[in-house]
Amino acid sequence: MKYYDTYDFTGIGYEKLFHHQNWRVAILNYIDELEVEKLNYVEAHDLTDEVFVLLSGTCHMFFAEVENERIKDISCISLEQNKVYKIPMGVYHTHTLSADAKLLIVEEESTSYENSPRVYMTNEEKDLMKKRYREQSR
Repeated sequence: MKYYDTYDFTGIGYEKLFHHQNWRVAILNYIDELEVEKLNYVEAHDLTDEVFVLLSGTCHMFFAEVENERIKDISCISLEQNKVYKIPMGVYHTHTLSADAKLLIVEEESTSYENSPRVYMTNEEKDLMKKRYREQSR
């Protein structure tokens, strides 16, 4: 009898490990498109909360106040390793990872581009995000 399954992902970027009923469990490792200088948008999920657990490295999570499809303000936090962060549905967010980061993500299996609206940032909004990142990184 098999008592458990194991999953791991050491590649670059996002990989779904498995899903059970309505839930998906994935790993997100460093990928250069998530460097703070390369972030172009924030997104929200219309149908699900999203859970993040930082397993290693560093992750800065950005939250955006969006009104009429424009960003009014951006805040930033540094995730603590092994702490569970639940981002409620409808909250606009994005994140940046260090080269050694490994992030566990749990979300509804149906989460997709179709039900996760994006707001693309202007150059001023990108500058604000970089400023918040520098402030949090001190």
